Amino acid sequence: MFKTAKEFTFDMAHMLDGHDGKCQNLHGHTYILQVEISGSLKESGAKKGMVMDFSDLKNIVKTHILDKMDHAFIYDTSSQRETQVADLLNQLNSKTYGINTRSTAEEMARHIFQILQEHIPISLVRLWETPSSYCEYSE
Repeated sequence: MFKTAKEFTFDMAHMLDGHDGKCQNLHGHTYILQVEISGSLKESGAKKGMVMDFSDLKNIVKTHILDKMDHAFIYDTSSQRETQVADLLNQLNSKTYGINTRSTAEEMARHIFQILQEHIPISLVRLWETPSSYCEYSE
């Protein structure tokens, strides 16, 4: 079995309602997303010798993750405070993206994995929130 990966960068704002530190405030990160897929090599055709063409992987991640999350405010739909911020941003025609959990690196890595597993043979998501802090998620 082979494993291949592609790396992406995107910017997003969030806040952690109820957090006991400075991350309770609205702030942003430049995230680095590493998506790893695994599988056997294609035995014939234009993609022979590949698990998946990197450009195909790029297009899938762009469509299902980056186009929705990049330069958005990600918020916890179960948090009244975060939802109020999202509502205001939506009124101002700003981009938002709601998930049903806190927008921690851990929960976002799981969320991204679960979305992508419907489209590719994903084996790992690694999400860097800062240059020295990341989370990995796999099933």
